[in-house]
Amino acid sequence: MDQPALLEMRGICKEFPGVKALDNVDLTVRPGTVHALMGENGAGKSTLMKCLFGIYHRDAGTIKLDGKDVDFKSAKDALENGVAMVHQELNQALTRSVQDNLWLGRYPKVAGIMVSESLMAKRTKEIFEELEVTVNPKAIMSTLPVSQRQMVEIAKAVSYNAKVIVFDEPTSSLTETEVEHLFRIINMLRDKGCGIIYISHKMEEILRISDDVTIMRDGQWVATRPAKELTMDEIIRLMVGRELTNRFPEKTNKPSDVILDVQHIKGKYTRLKDATFQLRKGEILGIAGLDGSGRTEVLENLFGAMTREGGTITLHGKEIRNRTPQEAIKNGFALLTEERRATGIFGIRDIKENTVISSLKDYLQHHLYLSEGKMRKDTDWAIQAMHIKTPSQRTQIRSLSGGNQQKVMLGRWLLTKPEILLLDEPTRGIDVGAKYEIYQLIINLAAEGKGVIMVSSEMPELLGVCDRILVMSGGQVAGEVDARNTSQEEILTLAAKYV
Repeated sequence: MDQPALLEMRGICKEFPGVKALDNVDLTVRPGTVHALMGENGAGKSTLMKCLFGIYHRDAGTIKLDGKDVDFKSAKDALENGVAMVHQELNQALTRSVQDNLWLGRYPKVAGIMVSESLMAKRTKEIFEELEVTVNPKAIMSTLPVSQRQMVEIAKAVSYNAKVIVFDEPTSSLTETEVEHLFRIINMLRDKGCGIIYISHKMEEILRISDDVTIMRDGQWVATRPAKELTMDEIIRLMVGRELTNRFPEKTNKPSDVILDVQHIKGKYTRLKDATFQLRKGEILGIAGLDGSGRTEVLENLFGAMTREGGTITLHGKEIRNRTPQEAIKNGFALLTEERRATGIFGIRDIKENTVISSLKDYLQHHLYLSEGKMRKDTDWAIQAMHIKTPSQRTQIRSLSGGNQQKVMLGRWLLTKPEILLLDEPTRGIDVGAKYEIYQLIINLAAEGKGVIMVSSEMPELLGVCDRILVMSGGQVAGEVDARNTSQEEILTLAAKYV
């Protein structure tokens, strides 16, 4: 730890109305190292990085880069001075090409006037070849899966030749193969002398890729240790301030009769070719598969969020159509989407509005007005039940951490009293303590007789929470396994069956 610092943040403070987000936080990053930043949702990790990156103006504290005081006024200012950031929530020009997104705001020009398409294509090709990125530079961003959009964002950060690169939950949308690719890129940057700040809730990754680990709790610095001196249990204890002996709650649900029978559903204009399965009352059915296997499309098909080309859905022995999400909700279905920012939250609206919006008919009084008191009461229930960290119900949801936004979404759907709960990556970007709470909630819902279908990229999560696991490959069901008697190897073998 006696190596000279590449980046020093000292005594950083930041307040928002009603909450002290950062309270005298320190962070030191050495050149040629990966420094993990860990903490529960709302601990202040992303806020600290936004203060570094010029998105937020800090209230107090100093930042030094290469020994010189810096005070970036904007993200552009930070990028031009050697600090880049790959954000957890992607913010891209989805109607433009990959190449345009890579060079937006800094197009290569001829004679300083004309944008040079050929020079842009040449530089994009060089960067993609160096990083082994196989995305088509001419592809429109909106046509790419989230994982490929994430790799484009990583390539963009690297293209600035930054001294410090912040990765905020970079693997939340990546498959295991893509994670290995990302780690190769990070190791290459480390070898070049870059300082990498790596924010993640996945402790196996942290212990594998990091040199140093800083842990935050409730906006304060807790500890900085060499990664080799830490264990998973010690990290959890420092993060949550208490012992957390089990990663997964005890399973109390008992699957019984079949409530949902899905036969040969097929999506129009999508990757879903054929899916047949059953769901029992009180069962948690996992869906595994590689990126592009059709996992998400199964849920969207059931929820009426995509056009179904064929197949049948039978609920309690009666065929239903679910042609639209409204019809699906009426039939007792709820869908927690993977991309909460794009398809979940209403960013400029408050917690209360985001919580009750799917249940507005329940608050209608005399067919004339909405009951403000009942809406506040149900929002209070959601905040308590989900352990949502928020100053008040009136707080804009976009000011919450990603994990707390996810909890609001879950609370929203539980208020609709669903019979079939469809969860797409329900713990994406959520810390270990909050994950445990959400797992417990899922198990409790199943124990009450609800049917739960859960898509996840995290194999331990599927094995620890689900009763059965459906494995998708190439748009069709490749197999079905008992979660208690299978292995990650068996699931990955099935996932590659039709690739």
